[in-house]
Amino acid sequence: MEKKYLAKIIAIDKEGLQMISACTAGAKVLVANIKYLKSNKVFLLSVERSKNETSQEDKKIISILRFDYIDFVKSKKIDQKNEELSLELIAIDYLKNKDNYEINLIFDNNSQITLITETIEARLEDQNEVKD
Repeated sequence: MEKKYLAKIIAIDKEGLQMISACTAGAKVLVANIKYLKSNKVFLLSVERSKNETSQEDKKIISILRFDYIDFVKSKKIDQKNEELSLELIAIDYLKNKDNYEINLIFDNNSQITLITETIEARLEDQNEVKD
């Protein structure tokens, strides 16, 4: 019997964010699955990604990428009204800007989402495998 492995990665610094970026590189994201809960200061993405962290790179899995303590969100070159639009997440990067961090979610076609926060706190949590 094959053992199921569902990852949960927590990032509180740049190394953790780099690990999540590596695991989500090439992930598919629908605009409909991107949510910012302003009153809770939470930014959520549902992504379909390859299991890069294991030897099962050909397996696809649905994961939730959650960022906490987000004060402000801005996007560039993303049609937010087109909920069927599929984006490919290329990388997650950040910069320190005075007292805040700017976490950049970089997608294909030069589109991006920038999250402004005072602290890095992100989680990548696998939900279930995609059935062929």
